[in-house]
Amino acid sequence: MMKIGFKRLSETAKLPIYATKGAAGMDLCADIETFVLPGSHRLVPTNVVIELPRGYEAQVRPRSGLALKHGITVLNSPGTIDSDYRGGIGVILFNTGNGPFHVKHGDRIAQLVIAAYAIAEPVEITEVGASERGCGGFGSTGL
Repeated sequence: MMKIGFKRLSETAKLPIYATKGAAGMDLCADIETFVLPGSHRLVPTNVVIELPRGYEAQVRPRSGLALKHGITVLNSPGTIDSDYRGGIGVILFNTGNGPFHVKHGDRIAQLVIAAYAIAEPVEITEVGASERGCGGFGSTGL
């Protein structure tokens, strides 16, 4: 198991935790009380900083229960936290529902998934090789 460092920026901030042993994502908690109005978005601070090793990112994703029960999602999902970012983690919540959504201090508002990534070196080429799909775009493989 990899160890990832977290720092609380306030005494009331909650460190991310896995809800179950099989969970892929750690729950992120709000460190503020606020409302997200229908059709609007709001940056909700967690007041937690993550220290990731190079080659890893943290993905901020919606919680399925909030989406199903309240129409709440993460606007830029998945949001990427780069390994060299050292500021507080914020979650952009978007309310697709019909009524205001009350975010209470300590509420689990998103999940955080740690993922490895490859670092690529962009190289210009003059031709692109053929593939079965070719340049077929959106919807080209069917519904």
